[in-house]
Amino acid sequence: MTRKTQILIGVGLVVALGAGWWLLTHGRIEADGPDPDSSGEVVAAVARVQRGTIENSLKIAGEFKPFQEVDVHAKVAGYIQKIYVDVGDHVKTGQTLAILEVPELNAELAGADAAVRRAKEEIRRAQSDVQRARSAHSAAHAMYDRLNQAAQQKAGLVAQQEVDDAQAKDLEAEAQVSNAAAALSSAEQALEVAEANQEQFAAMSNYSRIVAPFDGVITVRYADTGALIAAGTSSSTQSMPVVRLAEESKLRLVLPIPESLAAQIHLGDPVKVHVQALNQDIVGTVSRFSSALDLQTRTMETEIDFHNRDGKLYPGMYAETVLELAKQNNVVVVPLEAVKQSATGTSVLAVNPKNVVEERKVKLGLQGKSRVEVISGLQEGERVIIGNQSQFRVGEKVAPKEVKLAEEDEGGER
Repeated sequence: MTRKTQILIGVGLVVALGAGWWLLTHGRIEADGPDPDSSGEVVAAVARVQRGTIENSLKIAGEFKPFQEVDVHAKVAGYIQKIYVDVGDHVKTGQTLAILEVPELNAELAGADAAVRRAKEEIRRAQSDVQRARSAHSAAHAMYDRLNQAAQQKAGLVAQQEVDDAQAKDLEAEAQVSNAAAALSSAEQALEVAEANQEQFAAMSNYSRIVAPFDGVITVRYADTGALIAAGTSSSTQSMPVVRLAEESKLRLVLPIPESLAAQIHLGDPVKVHVQALNQDIVGTVSRFSSALDLQTRTMETEIDFHNRDGKLYPGMYAETVLELAKQNNVVVVPLEAVKQSATGTSVLAVNPKNVVEERKVKLGLQGKSRVEVISGLQEGERVIIGNQSQFRVGEKVAPKEVKLAEEDEGGER
């Protein structure tokens, strides 16, 4: 290796070491603080204080349930003679779902009908007895009146014995009228009892026809033709229902509201629901809530009603719900990144018209997802530093770089 080559290699090493040292020291200096602009001032990202709308909302998943759902039981025991519906059938209120065969009930109803007819015959007979007794009493009373008047007009014309006998017959006939009237009343009461039994057995016979209590859809069919169905009122056996009926033209969306937010739920509050299965948004209002917390989950069930006349929604579908708990329109807002919390309070770093950093104490209001309401401490149009407040000092002059504040806020929790 020549001397010239050695000199060139040495110069190269010196240049490389110098360049490495410069890069190392320069990079360390840049990492220590924000980039200055061409004038040497530190660049600060700022946002304008502006007016806007801010919401406090809660996102929660819920499940659709039928507005009404019942297992339809038979009130009387019997065999299914005919069942007219199956799963998926739409039925109307009062529509016959199944017919039960109950032979012993039919016999009891026939006996009750016969008892009513017999009681009516007894009433007609008693009415005849009353009429006959009244006629006999009228004749006996007239005879007594005539004899009594003759005896009073002329003494000795009629023997007192005849007058007394006529009076006794009159009183006896009057008693017969009372007895006949009592027999008639007894027959009428017997008819009332017979008719009550007839109505009872007729009502029980009507229960052999199982009908739909409301408009809905058959979701489960438990029994087929010929199956023995126990009476739904029997406590000694576990009775089997005939079908399950659900009202699906109107659905309930049930939401478990956390304990911390339960007090903020009110009837009529707007609710935005996203049905994932349909990729569709629908809007409703709070219809009812339990006003009590579940002791295990510490949540309060809240329900929103939705009409489902087109049948697009199904019970069991999940939906993502947004409950609007609070909303403020036309208020002063700043990004959350501009707010600094400390032991002395809440503040922001503002940049005045001379581009000098100032610390402002602020009072905050409603907080959304990315913005917060400022009640006092700032005016609309002022500039605040967003992010990295620790890198700036009060009184420092900066080069502001404005960042546009989002016009809409999706909401969040307090």
